[in-house]
Amino acid sequence: MRRPAGAVSPGDQRIPTGGGEGLRQNPFDRLSGAGLPIAAPGVPARAAGKAPPPARNRGRVEIRREKEGRGGKTVTVVSGFTGIGLPEKEQLAKKMRTACGCGGTVKDGQIEIQGDQREAIAEILAVAGFRPVFAGG
Repeated sequence: MRRPAGAVSPGDQRIPTGGGEGLRQNPFDRLSGAGLPIAAPGVPARAAGKAPPPARNRGRVEIRREKEGRGGKTVTVVSGFTGIGLPEKEQLAKKMRTACGCGGTVKDGQIEIQGDQREAIAEILAVAGFRPVFAGG
């Protein structure tokens, strides 16, 4: 038995996938743009209202190489941190250890990294907003 054209059987119900032309209801139609900042061309809407972050100057830190009292082993010591606590020093030390591929610790308010890693440590500190200075010889 043939069904007439356009007839739908109970087991053959399909959901239309036309894109919603028949809905004609947009939840954002009633919103107005009054009071919203206008984005500059080429700037994403998220970044339009935000000012660029200011360049951070978190102070001067000294980077020096030490061998004395360490059994002839070279250690890079970073000291002179002001205004940061132990948790942030530990995070910086972890970044330094990962970047240099060596061990290190935070001891007496200073970060100690194994080996002569002064250049790599200076880059990490500069990115973090510090002003690294090479101390000693």
